[in-house]
Amino acid sequence: MKPQLPERRPQHITIVSETFPPEINGVANTLKHLCQGLIQRGHTVTVVRPKQAHEQKGLVESTGNGLFSRELVVTGLPLPGYSDLQFGIARPATLKKLWLAQRPDAIYVATQGPLGIAAVSAARTLGVPVSSGFHTNFHSYSRYYGAGRLEGFLCAYGRWFHNRTAITLVPTRKMQQVTHSMGITPTGVWSRGVDCHRFAPHKRDPELRKRWGLADNDRAVLYVGRLASEKNLRMAVACFERIRGMHPNARFVLVGDGPMRRQLAERHPDYLFCGTQRGEDLARHYASGDLFLFPSKTDTFGNVVLEAMASGLGLVAFDDAAAAEHIRHGENGLKVHLEDDDAFINQALRLADQSTLLSRVRAQARLDALDLSWSSQIEQFEQLVLNQPSQARYHGINKQSISLL
Repeated sequence: MKPQLPERRPQHITIVSETFPPEINGVANTLKHLCQGLIQRGHTVTVVRPKQAHEQKGLVESTGNGLFSRELVVTGLPLPGYSDLQFGIARPATLKKLWLAQRPDAIYVATQGPLGIAAVSAARTLGVPVSSGFHTNFHSYSRYYGAGRLEGFLCAYGRWFHNRTAITLVPTRKMQQVTHSMGITPTGVWSRGVDCHRFAPHKRDPELRKRWGLADNDRAVLYVGRLASEKNLRMAVACFERIRGMHPNARFVLVGDGPMRRQLAERHPDYLFCGTQRGEDLARHYASGDLFLFPSKTDTFGNVVLEAMASGLGLVAFDDAAAAEHIRHGENGLKVHLEDDDAFINQALRLADQSTLLSRVRAQARLDALDLSWSSQIEQFEQLVLNQPSQARYHGINKQSISLL
């Protein structure tokens, strides 16, 4: 009989992030589930984040939303290139005052902007264990915004930032290799889960499909995510146009918003731009699709991959990020080598053409998603973050990679 592990003592955990719900992005989504899970397991959670639209700065107590016990809202300024997101400004002294009054057992810094720098500095001064997360490939994004020459600088900055923390959490084994090549150590693999009650095939909506102009056997090709150049949307467009050449009644459904929406809508007025969807509406959009295209080559994970699997979609992706971890080619989806754009299109055509294959991978994707619970990922986070030494003792430990899978 397997010995039962003793229950972990409830602790006070502070989450520091430049983005947080109700904002819509992968980091905010991950932090929502993390905070909910930690509170459900008895921990106290304090959140430090920038001010969002129509908010006041300052310290607030829990509003009963299950995301935090209390929250410090600091000054927020628009992030260049992502004007709908904010980065935070806070003095280390402000955070030290907060943490001296109610000292956290551990601090997790999810983003590496000015707020993250202040948080790491304050934590190191106080000797509070501080960990960081590698959620976004900003150094890779630079080449999509005409700043490719900054990539080396951004890599150096990331190395400096993360190596000031006790451990950096990454979502996949491949991203662990990437961060090692950047000189970031130690690292721990902390993956992601999916809410299979929220995202499910039975939420398929015939009325929604009719509004999309689809008959029962027509193909709805779905993209969910930010409409931005770093998401490789040109590949998604090229792929759909090839599918439509063979299936004229197919429709391309894009869920999300971003700087490329206007340009895409002008060039392709027949595409269906559904904008940002949340909650049950988002779940209905997923379940009402047939094929799901994930053309990104820059995502560190891609939560939408797991949401598409849970919704029972036929997924096509590059062998990277979440797809590298969770898609078994030909069984629960199709994936291709990261540099093989032609293969991406060919596999999408194959899935659109072969109804038996499409039905099989859709069913298996849903079954596999049922094993990807958030509760197991919260336990993994506890093991990685709550076992770190204080910064006062950290400098003498032997750095090594940690992977709890």
